[in-house]
Amino acid sequence: MAVPQNRTTRSRRDMRRAHDALVAANPAECPNCGELKRPHHVCGSCGHYDSREVIAQAAVESDEDAA
Repeated sequence: MAVPQNRTTRSRRDMRRAHDALVAANPAECPNCGELKRPHHVCGSCGHYDSREVIAQAAVESDEDAA
């Protein structure tokens, strides 16, 4: 079984992990509704992509309208 001869130092370990950090999201504004969305993805709030409706959003009825 492979066992390291010497202990890996904190410096060497952290230098190896230097590229493992997560990068922050890069949200873009939806041209249709103005909400923030991920680039090259369908807008979750209005269902538009590239200025056309891809997913039809169902109309949400509130309790006031139903009464």
